[in-house]
Amino acid sequence: MNSSDEPARNLAAARSYLQQAAAAGAQIALTPEVTNCVSASRAHQEQVLQCEQEDITLAGLREEARTLGLWVLIGSLALKTRDTEGRFANRSFLIDPTGEIRARYDKIHMFDVQVSPTETYRESSGFRPGEAAVVVETPLANFGLSVCYDLRFPYFYRALAQAGAEILTIPAAFSPVTGAAHWEILLRARAIETGCFVLAPAQTGRHSAREGRARNTYGHGMVVAPWGEVLLDMGTDPGVGLVQLDLADVITARDRVPSLFHDRPFSIAGGDASGEQS
Repeated sequence: MNSSDEPARNLAAARSYLQQAAAAGAQIALTPEVTNCVSASRAHQEQVLQCEQEDITLAGLREEARTLGLWVLIGSLALKTRDTEGRFANRSFLIDPTGEIRARYDKIHMFDVQVSPTETYRESSGFRPGEAAVVVETPLANFGLSVCYDLRFPYFYRALAQAGAEILTIPAAFSPVTGAAHWEILLRARAIETGCFVLAPAQTGRHSAREGRARNTYGHGMVVAPWGEVLLDMGTDPGVGLVQLDLADVITARDRVPSLFHDRPFSIAGGDASGEQS
């Protein structure tokens, strides 16, 4: 998607994409991070964002899921909360074909970085971090939920896989600088390390903004197989891609290299040039 900072406009686009996905035979459709509003302006976010119970995007996509009989992973929504510091939540939702919310996940790892001399992010100043990882069982598969910057924490995905996840969802609004350098490499690594499918819908392009600076995102929404093959690369144009997954590939990958189950305790010791190991 190429979401703007206008939630109503983004909802209309998301509805259209879900309809296209359902018409193509999809059982589940996934949208990117901050589907409802891409904005760098805290003041604008305060004006247009809503709490979960009132959010028009959540209500609209739940209705669309019910109408289409479609599972929907809303990559994330920026939502108002009761945080004492006034911070928002960056929350992912899994919606079932009856429109019910089957799982929620608040992004845990905050994107507080300076990726270039002119590009700085302090996500934690506007968003409160979540505290709980989420694995949800469905008739399709067991999903491990995450959002964007979580991607850089491999132990997080190892924990999701060891808790039963077969598919990892990694919706994102990735920086063009870090995206070009790391996006595909990290997605493929997370798939290989866990023996999971990785589904990574992404924001793309230059995002129009009524207030504040316009953001740019990397695009290249991807699907990666458990053995590390890229099954889909959406490039930089908004749109819908369709991939058929076979969960037997999860079992095959884990049987071939069962490293997910080979954890051993260890300690970290300083070097000892004079010592001799017996």
